[in-house]
Amino acid sequence: MSHSILMLQLVVILAAARGCGLLLKYFGQPAVIGEMAAGLLLGPVVFGAIAPEIHAQLFAKESLGGLSALSTVGLVLFMFIVGVELRAPDGVRAQVKAAGWVGVLGVLLPMAAGFAVAPVLHPLAPAGVGFWPFGLFMAAALSITAFPVMARILKDRGLTQTRIGRLALSSAAIADVFAWVMLALVVALAGVGDGTSGLVRTTIGMLLLLALVFGVLRPLYAWLLRRFAPTGEPSQMLLAALLLGALGCAGLTEWLGLHAVFGAFLFGACLPRDDRLLRCLVERLEYIAIVLLMPIFFALAGLNTTADAFVGTGLGALLLVLLAAIVGKVAGGAAGARVAGYGWRESFATGALMNARGLMELIVMKVGLDAGLIGPSLFTMLLVMALVTTVMTSPLLTWFGGRSPDLADPASSRA
Repeated sequence: MSHSILMLQLVVILAAARGCGLLLKYFGQPAVIGEMAAGLLLGPVVFGAIAPEIHAQLFAKESLGGLSALSTVGLVLFMFIVGVELRAPDGVRAQVKAAGWVGVLGVLLPMAAGFAVAPVLHPLAPAGVGFWPFGLFMAAALSITAFPVMARILKDRGLTQTRIGRLALSSAAIADVFAWVMLALVVALAGVGDGTSGLVRTTIGMLLLLALVFGVLRPLYAWLLRRFAPTGEPSQMLLAALLLGALGCAGLTEWLGLHAVFGAFLFGACLPRDDRLLRCLVERLEYIAIVLLMPIFFALAGLNTTADAFVGTGLGALLLVLLAAIVGKVAGGAAGARVAGYGWRESFATGALMNARGLMELIVMKVGLDAGLIGPSLFTMLLVMALVTTVMTSPLLTWFGGRSPDLADPASSRA
């Protein structure tokens, strides 16, 4: 592949991502939604339909190897930072019960909705995919909440330190742990080629990796950080050691038949909960991952889409996915908050926040596509669902009273 083609691809991808990001930001949406939409625009549904010859030359299949490698590195770095960020938000100890209710019901209801629509969608799955792996994947895909996007929405609206903000953030952390565990099990179930023995081997391998990460790497890196980065700012050598751990764990989970994102996330989660370290890693790694590498991931996601999802029976299936995703998440989050004693307005505001899926949904979709659980049609439907559910979060929050004094005041009384 010519290096000039790769450079041209990067220029087009970055220009489209930043342009769409700025446009969506102007309309009060997180810039990442525009960047996700840019991937859809660069795919065969829009760019490929408007200028098929140029699209075919610019994004020829044989020229995508470099982009794919950069995309994988971006995913690994991003999920590493997500793992480092995983912590209990301020004030969560006073809301453990409420967050537990919202987190659990915010997963179970959309999982049930995803599994309920799976029989209708299963004919769209690739040939040879059994119903149970497919149904469980759909259940996991509909249960994801985008913790980073939710945090950005709450910050923009000044709700981060309110009772609803803390509840939503802690609930999303709980929900995503459940959803990622289930997704890992589904991928393990679908990825083994020799039946039960392969699944057992993958499961044992994952348990050994967990023991390695939390029994060996966690104390080792805690000591290294205390010894060589007491201020929370690792040197270049220590930063290289951190990257070595993230990439090594990512490679191990890939070798186990799972996906590289699981290993990177686990390694990040094992590091000390140090805000100074997190801030340093964000400045040194996350910016390059988000600004340069993740738009490549969005573009490759867009190249896997198909216009079949918008016509005929595909359109009906798309509407079914949207209905199950929205009702399951909003109702699940609202039911959890209501059981915990919150008022109806606060409960539905919490459900609206839990409905944001954003970038995390794209990662789930990518895992499912790489595992052969879904094809281009369902991939496109899930991408549209991720965009729609995230875009509607802010309007729903306003509709349910997100700007009212009752929800903006941390000391407000429960209904």
